[in-house]
Amino acid sequence: MMDRHRVVVSGIGVITPIGVGRQEFWEGLLAGRNGISRITRFDPSEFRSQMAGEVKGFRAEEWIDRKLAKRMDRFTHFALVASDLAMKDAGLDSFPFDGRRAGVIIGSGIGGTQTIESAHADLLAKGPRSVGPLVVSRVLINTAACTVSIAHGLKGPLSAPSIACSTGANAIGDAYRVLERGDADMMLAGGAEASVSPLPFAGFCATRAMSVRNGDPERASRPFDKNRDGFVMGEGAGVVVLERLEHALSRNAPIYAEVTGYGNTADAFHLTAPEPEGDGMVRAMAEALHDAGVDVSDIGYINAHGTSTILNDNIESAAVLKLFGDHARRLKISSIKSMIGHLLAAAGAVEFAATVLSVLTGRIPPTINYQEPDPNCPLDYVTQGAESVDLDAAMTQSFGFGGGNACLVVKSYEKRRQP
Repeated sequence: MMDRHRVVVSGIGVITPIGVGRQEFWEGLLAGRNGISRITRFDPSEFRSQMAGEVKGFRAEEWIDRKLAKRMDRFTHFALVASDLAMKDAGLDSFPFDGRRAGVIIGSGIGGTQTIESAHADLLAKGPRSVGPLVVSRVLINTAACTVSIAHGLKGPLSAPSIACSTGANAIGDAYRVLERGDADMMLAGGAEASVSPLPFAGFCATRAMSVRNGDPERASRPFDKNRDGFVMGEGAGVVVLERLEHALSRNAPIYAEVTGYGNTADAFHLTAPEPEGDGMVRAMAEALHDAGVDVSDIGYINAHGTSTILNDNIESAAVLKLFGDHARRLKISSIKSMIGHLLAAAGAVEFAATVLSVLTGRIPPTINYQEPDPNCPLDYVTQGAESVDLDAAMTQSFGFGGGNACLVVKSYEKRRQP
């Protein structure tokens, strides 16, 4: 059997509605900061849902060369800046690494939607000659990963998964597998999404899966609360640097935590609804635990998918109960979507970053806006501010439209520093 290389997290780059960069993001989570408000990027008055988690004040030109930025859609701006932040956080901006042993797996769910909207408007108003040659490269989902690869000279494995809401987690899991096999020394992995624009927003409104608490946007995202009425869309990106442990140690890299398990399953049930018994969720969690070589009792915290929809929160809670048994009620569980909204393809990556920081610090961010318990969600949700725990291992889970399930297990590196 092939030896498995140990894989660690050495850099974190995030762009979210509550902050840009690891420190601002983490401080915002622990403080229970709200990043959701009435939409400002366009007039939402005629839309069924009128709020979102926007990354306000983000100007690509402040981070990227102005001419280069004009060639990119907003989701690529997010991916490139998050990658730059992760590389700097890992100390790789000044470290000479072998680009042939470094790769990129960054996905998106919808890609360059804002480019599609503007190009289509030009097409209708001015005809086909008004559509420029950059439209294709701006809208493709793989543009983000390719742009990051070019920017940093990363010549190893390159991929751009698109599995709806589980994309970011799948990207990190796939990168973990690459490193575990020894096919690379380091990987940038995550997801980026910039879908707070009229066309995709109208489409999501039509699914009736989004909250319509328009008069109270700050309290609209309320995972596991009895009175939740749907998810709130967000935007942003999460990118992490993963390395083989030997490589990280050889350059004295910061090590935040160790990735030890990954589970990936399909419901094979419906394009938008989760399988009612949560079978795919249970199998993904079980696969991740088995891969990590841990028992259910070893997990102290679950960073839940927790979308604030009736179906997801009910079925996710039932799936945890089914797999974890008596230990389920001793688990700490929270959903950061209550603060930042649902970042779609970027959600799993941003939530993975939060899980890593929880394992590193022993601090669990709260689920804000939780007011009334739901008997269908009977677990120990962290709702009264951030909690401090002695945390050795945690799980983060992402469950996407189409039935894609991805779970990752993270362990404290300090507690298992000695092999």
